[in-house]
Amino acid sequence: AAGNTVLAKPAEQTPLVAFRASQLLLEAGVPTDVLHFLPGDGATIGGRAVQDPRVAGVAFTGSSDTARIINRALAARNGPIAALIAETGGQNAMFVDSSALPEQVVIDSAYSAFNSAGQRCSALRLLCVQRDIAPRVIELLRGHMDELCIGDPADLATDVGPTIDGEARELLQAHVKRMSVEADVLHQCRLPDGLGEGTFFAPTLIEIDSVDRLEREVFGPVLHVLRFRGRDFEKMIDAVNATGYGLTMGLHSRIDSRARRVAALSDAGNLYINRNMIGAVVGVQPFGGAGLSGTGPKAGGPNYLPRFAHEFSISNNIAAVGGNASLLSLATD
Repeated sequence: AAGNTVLAKPAEQTPLVAFRASQLLLEAGVPTDVLHFLPGDGATIGGRAVQDPRVAGVAFTGSSDTARIINRALAARNGPIAALIAETGGQNAMFVDSSALPEQVVIDSAYSAFNSAGQRCSALRLLCVQRDIAPRVIELLRGHMDELCIGDPADLATDVGPTIDGEARELLQAHVKRMSVEADVLHQCRLPDGLGEGTFFAPTLIEIDSVDRLEREVFGPVLHVLRFRGRDFEKMIDAVNATGYGLTMGLHSRIDSRARRVAALSDAGNLYINRNMIGAVVGVQPFGGAGLSGTGPKAGGPNYLPRFAHEFSISNNIAAVGGNASLLSLATD
C-alpha cells in the first residue's frame, strides 16, 4: 500500500495461513514481482534478508529478544540505515481496586489470560488485586478456571486450545516448576483425557509476592496474581512500568479519578478500563506499545502507513512542496 516490494517471512510454525494470505493478495492483483512469500527457518531466511542492503525496512512481530537481534543486524550492516517497526511482547498487568466488581474482574481476567491459550502479545500476565477483595477474587477465579473447556480450537465449545508447539509447552512447564519453589501455585486446571500427548498446557494460577519474580514474558495460559495495599497503588504501577514493557494495561475500578490517574502514570500503549485486555481491532482501535514492547507507530493508527515511506520535499523558488516516497524503489525495464 505504501509502494514497497515485500518479502513476506511468516513464523516457521504458521506457514500455511501465511501462504493462503499471500495467495489472496496475488489473486486480488498484487504483482508477483512485488510480493514474495518466503517460508522457512527464521534464522536462515530472516537472517539473510536482514543482512541484504537492498532491504530498506523490517516490520516484525514477535519476541523482544528476536527484535533486538534484528536491530543489531540492521545496525551492523553496510549500506543505508534501515527502518525497523517492531511489535513485541508485554508484561501486561491488570489493576483491581476494592471498588471493582469481583464477578466482572474474574470474567475479564480469565478471558484476557487464557483465550488463545494465552498466546497473544496483549494477554494478561499479572493480576494485581487490592488486598481487601483479593480472597474473593481468587476464590471466584479458581472456580471459573474449572469451568473452562480445554480441547480442539475447531470446536466452538472450546475455551482453551493447545500451545503452538512442544518447545512452547516445555518453557511453560519449566516456569511453573520454578514458581512452585519461589511462589505459590494456587490452581491448575485438569487436562481432559486424551490431551496429555499433545502440546496442551493446563491454565495455571500462581501467586507471587513481587513484580520482580517475573523475569521475562511467560507466553502461555499462566496468570500471576499479586496482592497490594490500597496505599501502594501507584507504587505498583511504577513497578510494572519498571519492567520496561509497555504494551497493554488494564484497570477495574468504579472511581473515575483513579482511571484518569492510571492513564497519566501508565507507560503502556493501550489502557483498558473495566473490560478485558485483548482483541483490539486494527482500523478501529490503534494498537501497539513502546519500550520492550515495540518501536511504534501503532498499527491501525494515523502514523502507521507513513512509517513505510521516506519524506521528501521539492523546493521551487521559495515554496517547498512535501511528499512521500516508498522505502524501496525498484527500477524496471
